[in-house]
Amino acid sequence: MEDMKLHVDIVSAEGEIYSGHAAMVFAPAVMGEVGIAPRHAPLLTQLKPGAVRVRDENGKDESIFVNGGILEVQPHHVTVMADSAERAADIDEARAAEAKRAAEEALANASAKVDLARAQAELAEAAARLHLVQKLKQR
Repeated sequence: MEDMKLHVDIVSAEGEIYSGHAAMVFAPAVMGEVGIAPRHAPLLTQLKPGAVRVRDENGKDESIFVNGGILEVQPHHVTVMADSAERAADIDEARAAEAKRAAEEALANASAKVDLARAQAELAEAAARLHLVQKLKQR
């Protein structure tokens, strides 16, 4: 049965966020969400802000918010290297909503192309974080 497991490591600049075995991993790749099962073909891709879901052998999901990063897949090993990451259960909904509001305001007031691009990226990250925490509350 070891052939039907993935070892998953999720790390950020702050340190290790998750390390363990999984039956399946779902990640927000820039080209769309990807699902990784054991014996997946090797893959290296960028991640956009969103939830990495790790499904254990019992079908229970653990969600971890990443603000972007790199996903490396080997047949029995998945590594997520995120700029920053936090367990979904630790996200403060009020703080996430305020970050989204501030990003929307910055976007509305952006004057230069650099300001606009930065504001759009901040809004995408804040919206993804807020969406994840609201989705988990509905469960």
